Amino acid sequence: MVLKTSGTALCEAYDLAMLDLDGVVYIGGHAVPGAAESIAAVRSRGMKVAFVTNNAARPPATVADHLRDLGIEAESGDVVNSAQAAAAVLRERYGARARVVLLGAVGLVEALEDAGLVPVGVDEEAVAAVTGYGPDVVWRDVMRLASRIRDGLPWVASNTDGSLPTPYGVAPGHGVMVDMIARFAGVTPTVAGKPEPPLLQETIRRVGGERPLMVGDRLDTDIAGGTAAEVDTLLVMTGVTDLEGLAHAAPALRPTYISADLGGLLAPHPRVEVVDDRCAVGGWEAFLDRDGALQVQGSGSADDWWRSVAALSWARLDMTGSAPDVSRLRPPG
Repeated sequence: MVLKTSGTALCEAYDLAMLDLDGVVYIGGHAVPGAAESIAAVRSRGMKVAFVTNNAARPPATVADHLRDLGIEAESGDVVNSAQAAAAVLRERYGARARVVLLGAVGLVEALEDAGLVPVGVDEEAVAAVTGYGPDVVWRDVMRLASRIRDGLPWVASNTDGSLPTPYGVAPGHGVMVDMIARFAGVTPTVAGKPEPPLLQETIRRVGGERPLMVGDRLDTDIAGGTAAEVDTLLVMTGVTDLEGLAHAAPALRPTYISADLGGLLAPHPRVEVVDDRCAVGGWEAFLDRDGALQVQGSGSADDWWRSVAALSWARLDMTGSAPDVSRLRPPG
């Protein structure tokens, strides 16, 4: 897959930006530099903005409060999380007032109740179960629910994120528990969060938009999720994806567009072509040296630098089965 061309700014070509949060809008307790300004600018040009997250623990109002603290205009209705997506899946399957065993935190409780469902305990009568990240979930409840799932209780998981950031470093996420229950019960759950489609589908339904664009920093959740939901994607390089990960991205994980940060929503995206192991974009030219390492010469925008590196890396990966060495590169800025 090659990068797509847009002759107009993305905020004009698309009418809804679905923004992942951590690594795109903020990193921990701090806004990504320029993010607040870019979000305000795209809104001023008529683009809707939604904040989407796989975190099922925090209610949308709490997330909106955090965004406002960072100088980003946000209401609870602008935030859509995997708990709401899971609740939508359950409501569609079982109808209002359905009783659902819940294992998770307050964000999941709120989402089920808002959807007209009835959350119940692990020993109570129910038509299905739903799980999400919950720091206070106790082991006996995990054991009991795992047994019920093994015995046939339908199961929806809010997400399968394997890790999450904490004040003391990266820690196991809800996906670790999902994997454990799945292996014990021999059951694969329905997953609501990225990279599965329900979260983005629920976002479009709630916020509206005929031409949505998924914006994220992770290839395996944000970009793969956009592809699964059949919407175009923008990868920003402010989060977890690094040069090595970008260069080795398989076709299914490649974004429609790429930019250094959210400023990429405010600009056109040029045509990108690879000819004879060279890729010229803006003032940059990417090429392979005699050792097969990727080099970049010239000057220009950071966005074009990333585009040239990505396009040449993917062309080489598709042609030879191996990505070029990018270890000597240093991104501009």
